[in-house]
Amino acid sequence: MFEKQVGIDLGTVNILVYVRGKGVVLQEPSVVAISVRDNKIVAVGKDAAEMLGRVPESIEVSRPVRDGVIADYTVTEAMLRHFIRKVIGRNPLLRPQIMMSTPKGVTSVERRAVYDAAIQAGAKEAYLIPEPLAAAYGAGMPINTPTGNMVVDIGGGTSEAAVVSMNDIVVWSSVRVGGNRIDQAIISYIRKKYNLIIGEQTAEELKIQIGSATPLEDELTMDVRGRDQVTGLPKTISVTSEEVTEAIRDPLAAILGAVRQTLEKTPPELASDIIDRGMVLTGGGAQLRNVDQLLTQETGVPCFVAENPIACVSIGAGRALENLDVMRRFLPQI
Repeated sequence: MFEKQVGIDLGTVNILVYVRGKGVVLQEPSVVAISVRDNKIVAVGKDAAEMLGRVPESIEVSRPVRDGVIADYTVTEAMLRHFIRKVIGRNPLLRPQIMMSTPKGVTSVERRAVYDAAIQAGAKEAYLIPEPLAAAYGAGMPINTPTGNMVVDIGGGTSEAAVVSMNDIVVWSSVRVGGNRIDQAIISYIRKKYNLIIGEQTAEELKIQIGSATPLEDELTMDVRGRDQVTGLPKTISVTSEEVTEAIRDPLAAILGAVRQTLEKTPPELASDIIDRGMVLTGGGAQLRNVDQLLTQETGVPCFVAENPIACVSIGAGRALENLDVMRRFLPQI
């Protein structure tokens, strides 16, 4: 039993790697920079993310995973190989067992692509686990009991709500709206209101620094720099947290719709458990201010943010691999 067991959360925005016995050892943006001329990889992860929107035509910076599924197979495989080697080393004899997460709402073809990419990237065996199941496991919920555990995973590309009982998902719904769509909403709001074009990184910074799902009592402001659409020159404006709240209303409504849909489909016995226990928020989107309050207000079900929400899926994938004998029969067939 010398083989390493690795849980990987292959996200649209970040990739996280959990190694048995060590915990989460790597969290980097899932971004790759490629030289256009000879198709060589220039940078992966943090280094590549810093280049987003700042590179000449000779370098292409891409996110190979879009909406939680693989959009560019060869680049994803190279990125996975890079991160697996970084964690395990280059010894070809040490091929790890890998548990990868995929969104629940993906097709069998998309699932197969993730499996193949893991094997090609150097896994000895690969297993796939649905993201909401991994998130519930990683958040420390008692998923092996016959009780209703509701988890809402707000990622970069997809948001999923699911009720988990007896190690499996009972009901679920998924929308391809997440942190990226929230950033896009901020970009288009500022373009419409101020005629100012800002980049994705600036929008993300706005969301993190002053964004809130519900209006704040003490309003926050932030200076934003971008390009004026009318004059074409750089310009700075001041944006308030209330404006950001207004800008992100639509994507949040879509996420709320998925949560409502899941609650509507939940069997009554499990629904009573959920009202008692509440639901747990995981994923990067759970770090948005007051998003738990918004969900509590709109659904009437108490809502809590998991501890270290961003890492829940990778921790859950790793734990499921440690407990493979039990979990195997609940994992999707490839």
